[in-house]
Amino acid sequence: MTAPATKAKPAAKKRKKAAPQPTQPWLVVVVNDPVNLMSYVVLVFKRVLGFTEAKARKHMLEVHKKGRSVVWTGERERAEAYAHSLQTWQLSAQIERADGS
Repeated sequence: MTAPATKAKPAAKKRKKAAPQPTQPWLVVVVNDPVNLMSYVVLVFKRVLGFTEAKARKHMLEVHKKGRSVVWTGERERAEAYAHSLQTWQLSAQIERADGS
């Protein structure tokens, strides 16, 4: 007796998984305002962003002298959360795409 004929299954096409596209980084930007004291801005940077005194003072001076400072870079959700927290503390914060668009 011979074995029943079996149909060979066509080789399954392997799909190449697309490499995950890196997400475009987002910037949290604090802009100068005429209301908040410099010492208050330093305090907020330390509490919200976890900056050291020196780093908080550096960014505060950048806001004061240049009108803006990028205080954080990363994924959009976290950028939105930081911007919201800074706004809750009455700082003028916004998010922007890292590519400038």
